[in-house]
Amino acid sequence: MSYLEKLLEGVEVEWKTLGEVATFRRGSFPQPYGESKWYNGEGAMPFVQVVDVGSDMKLVHDTKNKISKLAQSNSVFVPKDTVIVTLQGSIGRVAITQYDSYVDRTLAIFEGFQIEINKKYFAYQLEEKFRIEKEYARGSTIKTITKEEFSKFSIPIPPLTVQKEIVSILDKFTELSAELSAELSARNKQYAFYREQSFCFEEVEVERKELKEIGEFQRGKRFVKDDIISDGVPCIHYGEMYTHYGTWATESKSFLSEELVKKKNLRIAENGDVVIVAAGETIEDIGLGTAWLGDEGVVIHDACFSYRSPLNPKYVAYFTRTKQFHDQIKKHISSGKISAINARGLEKVLIPVPSPEEQERIVTILDKFDILTTSISEGLPKEIELRKKQYEYYRDLLLTFPQKQTA
Repeated sequence: MSYLEKLLEGVEVEWKTLGEVATFRRGSFPQPYGESKWYNGEGAMPFVQVVDVGSDMKLVHDTKNKISKLAQSNSVFVPKDTVIVTLQGSIGRVAITQYDSYVDRTLAIFEGFQIEINKKYFAYQLEEKFRIEKEYARGSTIKTITKEEFSKFSIPIPPLTVQKEIVSILDKFTELSAELSAELSARNKQYAFYREQSFCFEEVEVERKELKEIGEFQRGKRFVKDDIISDGVPCIHYGEMYTHYGTWATESKSFLSEELVKKKNLRIAENGDVVIVAAGETIEDIGLGTAWLGDEGVVIHDACFSYRSPLNPKYVAYFTRTKQFHDQIKKHISSGKISAINARGLEKVLIPVPSPEEQERIVTILDKFDILTTSISEGLPKEIELRKKQYEYYRDLLLTFPQKQTA
């Protein structure tokens, strides 16, 4: 017998539509939307929009916008401890408000409960229902669910004692995940601090040299995403530098055919080279480096450089992720729809050059932080992912009830 079956042994579970459980309405905002007079000023109140609803059933600590006193008379007021759900964009994010506020028209407000129900249990069921139903929501870019559509959603209503037990279990998983996320945030700040300090060398004298003095850059050659296949010659597309690669890598995410590599005479970063991304949507995106430690070479995109030098490749890659490095390259970055830097801009960067032993010592320390804060196989991210899966298992187990067939 499963835990849910034991919990429900001998009890009756009703199914009710959202319209039978509570009354609901949508928020609103005066037209024309976005005029400055509707925001801020004396007596302004928090104005909740989709972006203000977190993933932990809470609002962000401070809303993005405050609605002016002028606009409040034509807007929808929501007292603290009200259940709301997003209906557009990030559909199905549920929150129980922690403060009095006004609510945008992209959210639904649940109030006037018509049955006795644990509000947190209702919020969990609402989130679960929208999680399933939003797959069928209208719209391609911005998804939307109408009031008429979600009013027909039905949820199971067990006795209050069972509701309370379910909430207690799910809350424990949510709280544990929040604690782990907070710890990860603190470790990331600590990691960033030590990474910066590792390249300061304030108490010892270390020579600084331009990157071009001690190594050489090679720019990649163009290939497109349509060229990428599931197996073949390892390659790194510049966009993957932001989404997939960290400080070092031994395997590639993507591959190209050997024929294409030969035909286009594509360029390869070898073991010990540092791949540096040279284009991105913002200035802050430019310059991230990944030490390539794979057994075979990797083809690099034309929006990347490979850098080869006698320096420890991980030492160089960590340096590219410091403020000291980025402060030096900013003035060489060209801005536009896509920001970019050329080899001349990178070559002029001054890097501290301690002994090989000191480079290795710094790398060893930073590796420990890197594993703790980014590894999905060893560090906190792995622990968070495991807790997330555990939560999802119990969420599906505890919120999914057998529904009796009606004749």
